[in-house]
Amino acid sequence: MNASSRTRIEELTAELLREVGEDPGRQGLRRTPSRVAKAWEFFSKGYEQTLEEVVGDACFDEDYDEMVTVKDIDFFSLCEHHLLPFFGKAHIGYLPSGKVIGLSKIPRIVDMFARRLQVQERMTQQIGDAIMSILHPAGVGVVIEGVHMCMQMRGVEKQNSYASTSHMVGVFRDDRKTREEFFNIVGMRRV
Repeated sequence: MNASSRTRIEELTAELLREVGEDPGRQGLRRTPSRVAKAWEFFSKGYEQTLEEVVGDACFDEDYDEMVTVKDIDFFSLCEHHLLPFFGKAHIGYLPSGKVIGLSKIPRIVDMFARRLQVQERMTQQIGDAIMSILHPAGVGVVIEGVHMCMQMRGVEKQNSYASTSHMVGVFRDDRKTREEFFNIVGMRRV
């Protein structure tokens, strides 16, 4: 985000505060526009990242053909419908076909897509498709469990609900045993 964008977000935040009946000049709010602009710079940094930058040279030729799984990856995102947070856990597995990725890169891929305005369904698919595109594995499975503040703070106000989405590609979609193994590893125990 450039300086001009940060300044404009500060102006818009001050305007929003006035529109909801607040005084952006009062002591507790004086620095709020600046803090909001900095927060949005962080929340939206996924737009400025590419898969190639995130992964770098962390793809390795490896003759390993068993499932690789990284589970319980914390994420935070913003719902594109209400600009309210949603957050939760991502569980990702892939079946290598001659290449593996540095394990730390998988959470970085999750963060790249989470730090954009999102819907959970699209984010789930984007993560799986990204891993497919860089590794060309036999298959990828992605499950995301998310708590959506737009459901808890407004609308239906259901505080204990969460959404679960999945994206299965290759053998994770076509082979029931592979899918079951993935669900068992991530603790879902369902098909």
